[in-house]
Amino acid sequence: MPRKLGQHFLHRRDVLEKIARAACPEREPLVIEIGAGKGALTERLVGRADRVIAIELDPALADFLRRRFQDSGAVEVVQADVLGLDLGQWGPAVIAGNIPYYITSKILERVLAVLPPVKRAVLLVQREVAERIASPAGRRDYGLLSVHVQAVADPEILFRVPPSAFTPPPEVSSALVRLTPRATPLLDRERLPAFLEFAARCFRYKRRTLRNNLAAWYPPSLLDSLPEAALRAEQLSPHELLKLYEKLNSPA
Repeated sequence: MPRKLGQHFLHRRDVLEKIARAACPEREPLVIEIGAGKGALTERLVGRADRVIAIELDPALADFLRRRFQDSGAVEVVQADVLGLDLGQWGPAVIAGNIPYYITSKILERVLAVLPPVKRAVLLVQREVAERIASPAGRRDYGLLSVHVQAVADPEILFRVPPSAFTPPPEVSSALVRLTPRATPLLDRERLPAFLEFAARCFRYKRRTLRNNLAAWYPPSLLDSLPEAALRAEQLSPHELLKLYEKLNSPA
């Protein structure tokens, strides 16, 4: 079967089993798999879920999946671009997948938008991206992606996966991350876009202070009145960035 769209198929059985177990530590009613490929992970998810929605963009692979699981009764193959789907349309579910590295950030945005009703996401991503997702403030990897994810979810890096586990092997290492919705979100969904726009301004130039990065949007006197404005964005946790955002945008 031809390889398209930059796919790297995961073939290590022990890794596939660990991913399925992380996604479904107990039996689940529904799992949504992103990038089902040839069905290696799908097969293991079927053993742990009553129903699996297998999303695959490649028409040839989607047809292959339908034939492979035609007798299962538990697999529904959706041939579509995941970036055009509302992943919350199926209601409460678990999301799992070996997601394409070249659109990881965009897929993460789609996943974060539905946590909840999706109750957890277990995703195999490039190791460097996993480290950015889970990084606390003050570390080199901490940035806007860290803030976005951590505003909505509690991220964990579960384990690393070497290139040799894939066919063909990618040029980078991978890691499995688990995203669990925060018990108390940092802020409500209606306010999240404005806060993320603010955070993007804060991280625009990582080596500059917040005062310098925000000078085009707020009066210098207001910025000078806040001690944290003398710090860099990477030094503030998502909660601290939110507090700064509220101070700068509160009614006079």
